[in-house]
Order: sequence, then structure tokens, then C-alpha cells
Amino acid sequence: MTVKGIPIADLLELPVSERLRLVELLLDSIAAVPETVPISDELKAELDRRIADFEADPEAGSPWEDVRSRILQRLQGRDHFDLR
Repeated sequence: MTVKGIPIADLLELPVSERLRLVELLLDSIAAVPETVPISDELKAELDRRIADFEADPEAGSPWEDVRSRILQRLQGRDHFDLR
């Protein structure tokens, strides 16, 4: 399989840092045109529900610092996740 003449196998042989950069570029290109990303009816309904919940009580959520702290505490001691 190829992408624009570049064999996928060649891309998979790139160093991890270069593959991550490629993923970042691809995701950025998708984010630049969000209207082209298909969203299921179920996801749209869930997003609408969450927006309504937030608008009804904007103070109900947790600040990012608290959420991040809880995540880091749960991941503490796991070798494969380093979010620092």
C-alpha cells in the first residue's frame, strides 16, 4: 500500500519522533477543516447534552489542574505514561 507514491512500510520505518510529527501534521490538517469530519447522530446528541449541562451549571465541572492531578495520581508508577 502506498500514499502518494510513498510505501506505508517506509513510513512505518521512520523513527518514532518523525512518525509522531507526521501524526501531528495529519491531525492538524484534519482540525483545520472540522466541518468535513463525520459525526454520528449519537455523538452529536452526547455533545449537545454536555453543552446543555455546562450551560445549565458552568461551575459543576473541575478545573483542568484538578483533573490533571487526578490523572497523574492514577498513572503514578506506570512506566508507559509520562505526562510531565
